[in-house]
Amino acid sequence: MKIKPLNKKQEKYLVKHSLKEKFNKAVELFEEDYRYPSLHVEILEPKHLKIYSFRIDLKYRVIFIIADGEAEIISITNHYS
Repeated sequence: MKIKPLNKKQEKYLVKHSLKEKFNKAVELFEEDYRYPSLHVEILEPKHLKIYSFRIDLKYRVIFIIADGEAEIISITNHYS
């Protein structure tokens, strides 16, 4: 599944937190097979909103929705804050 391009705010977040390389690796895996085990793709609660996440690493997550057959990133977050 293809991921839509990031907005400028999301790009800045990746740079600020030194996540660009890890993010690119996660995106590559996601686009090849979104069920790849290390991504830990999951649907978030409440499930009827159909908002999902996948891991960049143990600390950071990508929050996304599926629109027009593509993943659209809503946010990149610190999972523990």
